Amino acid sequence: MNIDDALSIGDIERLARRRLPRVVYEGIASGVDDECGLTRNEAEFQRYRLLPRHLVDVSVRDQSATLFGRPYASPFGISPTGIAGIFRRDAELMLAQAASAAKVPFVMSGASMVSIERVARVDPANTWFQMYAARDPKISDDFLRRARDAGFGTLVLTVDNPVSPNRERDARNGFCLPPRLAPLAMLEALTHPGWLLDYLRQGGMPIMETWAPYAAPGANATEVARVFRSQSPSVQTWRELEGFRRAWPGRLVVKGIMRPSDALRCAELGVDGIVISNHGGKALDRAPASIEVLPAVKAAVGARLVVMLDSGIRRGSDIVVARCLGADFVFVGRSTLYGVAAAGLAGAARALAILRQEIDTTLGLIGCPRFDQLGADFVMREGGACEGPTRETPREITPLRVERQR
Repeated sequence: MNIDDALSIGDIERLARRRLPRVVYEGIASGVDDECGLTRNEAEFQRYRLLPRHLVDVSVRDQSATLFGRPYASPFGISPTGIAGIFRRDAELMLAQAASAAKVPFVMSGASMVSIERVARVDPANTWFQMYAARDPKISDDFLRRARDAGFGTLVLTVDNPVSPNRERDARNGFCLPPRLAPLAMLEALTHPGWLLDYLRQGGMPIMETWAPYAAPGANATEVARVFRSQSPSVQTWRELEGFRRAWPGRLVVKGIMRPSDALRCAELGVDGIVISNHGGKALDRAPASIEVLPAVKAAVGARLVVMLDSGIRRGSDIVVARCLGADFVFVGRSTLYGVAAAGLAGAARALAILRQEIDTTLGLIGCPRFDQLGADFVMREGGACEGPTRETPREITPLRVERQR
């Protein structure tokens, strides 16, 4: 199967798994601790059913969305995914190109192998910068300067990794920065000659260009990676968030929010948007799935800030469910990372196209011609509970009421 034959994100994942050495593939697929969070993210989406409305004219369907006043072709974008250049050289550039062509936003990771300045050349108006705040405030300040000078209008501050999570599978594999691969893992890589030849031909592990300015002049990839690890993760507080709000002139998004009270405090501090996220199951294994807390967070903040979501999305129908439960926009990470790992720019573009087609099909099948018309009356939870009252709801289905946080 080649990338054009892929019919689902699952197909694309299998192609990526075939191309990548096992330890490298598992660097994408792994979670933390017992990896219950990975399972929970997908399982919680499956608890929701879409309630179709029939005899509706769905001959023309529209999934466009507006976010921060900017129109997009689809209601989802690409999440920040760190060290993507290990899976394919210059992957970050390919993801930015795929997002630009699809007219959806791309969030560049603060752990990117490609520099802010190089990514910005693709489409700065379509690119956001995600920052892992450094332990040294001067480095964080310089990130703000570089992102501003590059033309990025949106800063995403990730707050859900104040300490290093327990990524057991990665630790056993030696998949870390800098890598410490066991001899057997290196031997297994020989069975994936396509990836191995590309990796060796281009000099082995790429330098984290985003962090290279903060290492000694002429530092190699390992030395730059050590600088990154010496500065991240870092403990940030509400005081630091206030400082970033004052310093950053553009839109500010906080990623990793899970509590309604934290979302309200973000709104009070002038944050423009939040991303409800459990880091794709790569931070706290006991955290709830993002979709579990979405209704309560949305009920708490209403329209005071933009509510976005990531973690656990594998199908276009998941994106529809998230919208019905209150998400203004969603982001996907592994889907496009598998795509770029499997087939470069074509793979990332194929992942976006699959999700877009699945949204279109779902809208048609549930009788909703426009994505922005989706609401709680289209979704019901496993066990027969609707997420919101509707005149079309049968009496035996009990509406689920979400209490507003006070």
